Amino acid sequence: MSDATASQRKMHVKIAPGDVPRYAIIPGDPSRVPLIGEDWASYEEISFNREFRVARGTIGTTQLAACSTGIGGPSTDIAVQELSACGVDTFIRVGTCAALQEEIACGTLVISSAAVRLSGAADAYVGREYPAAADIAVTYALIEAAEELGATYTVGVTASVDSFFAGQDNPTPQAYRPSHIAHIVDDFRQQRVANIEMEAATLFVLGSLFGLRSGCICAVGSNRITRKREPSEEAIRLACRVASRAIELLAARDARAVELGKARWYPGL
Repeated sequence: MSDATASQRKMHVKIAPGDVPRYAIIPGDPSRVPLIGEDWASYEEISFNREFRVARGTIGTTQLAACSTGIGGPSTDIAVQELSACGVDTFIRVGTCAALQEEIACGTLVISSAAVRLSGAADAYVGREYPAAADIAVTYALIEAAEELGATYTVGVTASVDSFFAGQDNPTPQAYRPSHIAHIVDDFRQQRVANIEMEAATLFVLGSLFGLRSGCICAVGSNRITRKREPSEEAIRLACRVASRAIELLAARDARAVELGKARWYPGL
């Protein structure tokens, strides 16, 4: 790396413009970066600092990257901002979640159409009345990839919270459980919220604000209504494969739009 390039390296992800292509998969867990890369034709890890593990490679003829974000909105904010400064404009979050509807079984993949904003990182940018919505083209690509790969999946609204414990009504010290915690899961159930996790809303808000495309797919490891808990490594692997295939589809559609002089791909183009 030249001195000029080294001086442009971002503080946290430790990469510079030109190090990664425009498409990136962003899991929370750093151990999922090489897991994602198992299905790529080529894989090269280029940095690992704190919770941010970055790799690049190819799937088919498409160049793509993966970068872990750690847990929650603040570190997701850092990853998205620094990756976008290095040229990434399309993000797919791959993660795990808890289902909030009885019929969504463990092992199901949830593709987020939007997110309930109960996390605080995006509040630094814009008020809570601003929506957290996934990009429609990314969402369609995730749906098509899930269908191609035979995944059991659903599409719905996701709740993003900042606290794994109080924010999700998981047990806290000394049985602390005020009324707003005690009813949060049932409120989400009645509101037809599909699942709960900790990063999608931050990603979606940043995407809309800064002209980035974003989507999210999560593997269900537990169901808060049925109380079943069945974490599945197979489901996580499938979510990773769906995300990689979705990027391959997006790249082909982006190329088609450019070929025809269109600003965006749409069905039938």
